[in-house]
Amino acid sequence: MAQAQHELSNSEILAAHEHDEEGNSMFGFIVFLLSESVIFLSFFVGYIVYKTTTVDWLPPGVAGLEVREPAINTVILVSSSFVIYFAERALKNHNVWLFRLFWLLTMAMGSYFLYGQAVEWNSLEFSFTSGTFGGTFYLLTGFHGLHVFTGVMLQLTMLIRSFIPGNYEKGHFGVDATSLFWHFVDVIWIILFLLLYIWQ
Repeated sequence: MAQAQHELSNSEILAAHEHDEEGNSMFGFIVFLLSESVIFLSFFVGYIVYKTTTVDWLPPGVAGLEVREPAINTVILVSSSFVIYFAERALKNHNVWLFRLFWLLTMAMGSYFLYGQAVEWNSLEFSFTSGTFGGTFYLLTGFHGLHVFTGVMLQLTMLIRSFIPGNYEKGHFGVDATSLFWHFVDVIWIILFLLLYIWQ
């Protein structure tokens, strides 16, 4: 009896240690996202300052940005936040196949957003060197696009890991962190969409 209690207490201590380790990892990841937020915030402030102080803001021959296609891409990207939430819920309910389905759909939506951005870049009448507006536009959308690409790669990694037997026995940190990163990317894009496309 005493031996069984001793083994139980050891298993409880081990479980508590693993929980604390996962909590510490998530805290570190949140700190990382906060540092990324500071970078984006500096870009936002710089864009606002340049836009409100530059005399010839738009490059010659450019009247403004097309809103329709970026708006569609925005709806798709923002909707993917809901899809990845459903993926998380499915995993917590131990439905791995439904998790994979929603996770794959999130990856497809993120990839479509990147495709839409590439199409938009290809059709623009200005370049990175087209004045302050051109430089800031490509910097902001490109830096965000890099984060979207990183998010899709993280999702791919988590999808592959879901096929490893017993992968989720010690927790879902990788999935939770990737999902949090994806929500962060979506929020950043909403701000960018308002700054770049709505405020013209």
